[in-house]
Amino acid sequence: MDDKSTIFKLQKQIDRLKKSITKERYGLVWMDVPEAFEDDVENKLPILKEVPDLAIKNDDGKPTHILIEGDNYHALTCLNYTHKGKIDVIYIDPPYNTGSDGFRYKDKRIITKFPDGTEVPKDHPFRHSYWLSFMRKRLELARDLLTDEGTIFISIDDNELSQLKLLCDEIFSSYSKEKSKDNFIACLPTIMNLKGNNDEFGFSGTHEYTLVYAKNRQKCKLNEFEIDEEELEQWEEDETGLFKKGAPLKATGAEANRENRPFMFYPILYHSSKKIVTTITNEEHKKIYDKNTKKFDDNYISELKKKYEKEDYIFILPEIDGRLARWRWGWGENTKRKFKTEVIVLGNGSYSLYKKQRPSIGDIPTKKPKTLFYKPEYSSGNGTSQLKNILGEKKFDNPKPLELIKDLIQIGSSDNSIILDFFAGSGTTAHAVLDFNKNGDNSQRQFIVITNNENKIMEEVCYPRTEKVIKGYKNLKKENIEGLGNSLKYYKTAFIGKNSILDASDEDKVELAHNAGELLAIAENTLETSKQTKYYQLFEDNLKEKYTAVYFREELDQFDNFVEMIEKLNKNITVYIFSWGDNEFTDEFNHITNVKVKTIPIPILEIYKNIYNLVQSNV
Repeated sequence: MDDKSTIFKLQKQIDRLKKSITKERYGLVWMDVPEAFEDDVENKLPILKEVPDLAIKNDDGKPTHILIEGDNYHALTCLNYTHKGKIDVIYIDPPYNTGSDGFRYKDKRIITKFPDGTEVPKDHPFRHSYWLSFMRKRLELARDLLTDEGTIFISIDDNELSQLKLLCDEIFSSYSKEKSKDNFIACLPTIMNLKGNNDEFGFSGTHEYTLVYAKNRQKCKLNEFEIDEEELEQWEEDETGLFKKGAPLKATGAEANRENRPFMFYPILYHSSKKIVTTITNEEHKKIYDKNTKKFDDNYISELKKKYEKEDYIFILPEIDGRLARWRWGWGENTKRKFKTEVIVLGNGSYSLYKKQRPSIGDIPTKKPKTLFYKPEYSSGNGTSQLKNILGEKKFDNPKPLELIKDLIQIGSSDNSIILDFFAGSGTTAHAVLDFNKNGDNSQRQFIVITNNENKIMEEVCYPRTEKVIKGYKNLKKENIEGLGNSLKYYKTAFIGKNSILDASDEDKVELAHNAGELLAIAENTLETSKQTKYYQLFEDNLKEKYTAVYFREELDQFDNFVEMIEKLNKNITVYIFSWGDNEFTDEFNHITNVKVKTIPIPILEIYKNIYNLVQSNV
């Protein structure tokens, strides 16, 4: 380590000690453990390089999406140059740190060789510190990617819920100059297994959680669900609560005759003006049916009818096609009590009785999402079967169900939103966005998803799923499933130079400029390579309406040709030029309309340096 880096780190330690002495506050405290990356990564500069053979091209007018293979920290570093303040929605499903979910951490402290990042067991003394150190860096980078109106959704369970909530409170409130500003929106219990997991101690587990935060709650706008108004109108409210018409109280089917269940045959009394529903007394009920002869006393029933009609009650017996039947409920005092609150009487002259159907979890649709997040489609088993149906076999444990991610995207996004998932896993977020673009009339949503290739997750799960969903596939029943269309670009994180961000040499800067083309194309969303020479590159968007031109050499041998190419395009174009300073070449393009000039590589390095400083200040 050179003197410059040593002085910088010592100064940061002094600043941190000063803060701890002068300011006490409530919050999350843990041992922040520095994370070790591979040797060839620690002292180099991250970039993104395309893998052209894995690109998918469709001329369907739909967006071109971005799939990135690599460590999400490095990918997020690159995105902080290309997409700072541009992401509308982030969804992540990070490792839950259960002790058996495969979470790994490379501890950088006082070692001469980086460890292999073995799994962190549940009883590890630094279990929570590892996880929080891992998450802090990535969430800080993710926060800066969000637009001011943007929202992040994070899936988590009990193992790290409390720690994650405090961490997010700190990260998302510290963004504002008003340090106490609360950008927390909700902690949604999200039911993934309604029947419950009986393997859990004490209680049968049904849910996980979804934490929701805004970049700036004052500017954040969340959408409501689209629902059928007729479905809402079916529900009414009484003293007990909400209800709608349920099953008929009268039994049906082969066993519906009164002889089949004599105890379930009796008159129901309805006072239409007083809206009272009741029945006969216990003594009267006993006289209706003789247990010894197993016969009904129809004469006595007629006498009861006359008696109660004199008291203005409507005497209702269960009938099917002119024959007497039975009710679904047996007679009893408890049944009489249920008549007061749980029966609907419909009709005028001829009456029908129905049970009141009280809502179960998720029964009543609402436009505004509920804090208890549930639909039957959210079942974790659905996610497993959906993925298996696409890939043909089970290759991933506990993928999130498609409908859950679609609903989160619906809440947080609009038709032209950019959605990021940097723990992409099986690729459910990519699938959800593609489904929106196919089924939404105006949807042009774009996804950026990131995952490494540990256990071949990108190679065998995430990319194949995305490819099949775009192109079409045969499901397990050998049925042809139509592709959803859209296009895709595949990138990998890579590293250039010989020095760290703080110590980048002129040679490193030149090499960065020579290799920044894909970064610049991603930043401008012009992802198709149109021209490539030893001095410059030209990229275009999928509609050929917008261009990015990059002159990446310090030598100006081909600069006139570069300018001439731009003049002929006559399109909206962003021009990037190698420069050791700012605005050196602006005058060269004053005569061309619709041109915006920027420089490289210094602006890229400045963003990388800010990220490096942020990480070091937390160490």
